[in-house]
Amino acid sequence: MEKVRSPKQAHAHTKKQVSLSTVVMACVVVAVGFFALGTRAYLLPSPFSKSTAPSQLDFSSLDELYAVVKDNYDGTLDAEKLIDGAKHGMVDAIGDPHTVYFDANEAKAFSSDLNGTFEGIGAELGKVNGQLTILSVIADSPAEKAALQKNDIILKVNGEDTSSMTVGAAVSKIRGDKGTTVKLAILRGDTTKEYAITRDKITSPSVSTEILDGNVGYLRISRFGDDTASLATQAAEKFKSQGVTKVILDLRGNGGGLLIAAQSVASLWLKDKVIVSERTGGATTSTLRSTGQAVLEGVQTIVLVDGDSASASEIVAGALKDHGVATLLGEKTYGKGSVQGVEDLIGGGQLKVTIAKWYTPNGVNIDKEGISPDKEVKLSEDAVKAGKDNQKDAALAQLR
Repeated sequence: MEKVRSPKQAHAHTKKQVSLSTVVMACVVVAVGFFALGTRAYLLPSPFSKSTAPSQLDFSSLDELYAVVKDNYDGTLDAEKLIDGAKHGMVDAIGDPHTVYFDANEAKAFSSDLNGTFEGIGAELGKVNGQLTILSVIADSPAEKAALQKNDIILKVNGEDTSSMTVGAAVSKIRGDKGTTVKLAILRGDTTKEYAITRDKITSPSVSTEILDGNVGYLRISRFGDDTASLATQAAEKFKSQGVTKVILDLRGNGGGLLIAAQSVASLWLKDKVIVSERTGGATTSTLRSTGQAVLEGVQTIVLVDGDSASASEIVAGALKDHGVATLLGEKTYGKGSVQGVEDLIGGGQLKVTIAKWYTPNGVNIDKEGISPDKEVKLSEDAVKAGKDNQKDAALAQLR
């Protein structure tokens, strides 16, 4: 269960004015919580207690800079934006792409991603052959009602070309408040068409399933969120009751989520086995083992992975591969082998900070390396254009 600690209430100050650096320090310097985002885990003690960083920073130069701007800038200064910018800058200067400061709005969106409840159009996006592509459309969503389809290529968002956009940047532009409109230029086959779609509140379960060829269970996990453990367990039990003897676990495009959810999913195949260990400063701080009844123990399984399978996805894939209970098929995974802790901050923001590295059961840290599939099958551009999934087809053929 997610437990992000709230910051202590700020004490009242007798002075009516404080320096910019004082406000920044009051908002930024907090203790990090005991679990990670992307790969969340309970960790004791807080890594900040072992930090070699100075107990205080000299903010005199920042105060000087603010004074010069205040005295010389010909315009209106927004103190809140200045402070928020300083917080972003402080964390960005660490140089770790996974250590991130979220302002209040970003923190809200971040939480919504994990919960699967957000406001937008209801389409899962990814990069296919370098193009921003719709990977799936949520049932009864504005995207489905507008007749958007899987494999549609998004050329423009509100007139802005998407060729150089990251998936995250595109998602942030397409999402928005319920009732507002976003305009998309969609390429389908050789035809380009403009769509104006009204955003709505979307609820997207993290797990979807189907039965293939009568006895192959297809289990698609789009993220490791709050609902994943229960939905995946229900799916596994349903598979067994329906006579499923083989399983395809699809983790493509899954960027991670809650470690406890990854532990539950891996535990469907593993009984009393190590799933992942964590190390801080080279010392092992935690070892997670499988729990539960291992509903799918002994069931022949293929795990679909790609370059966007990251973090918690890699934990599951790595554990199943190391224990020899599944074959990995697709493309090399992303390679995120670090653990991030998350803490609520004063004002509604959040700090996500790297606090450990994680290792597969065989003691491998896959950071920046990823996990190579047992059988490499690249997603075919021709198959995508034809509305087919050659990786999924290859997995199904191997199980026959």
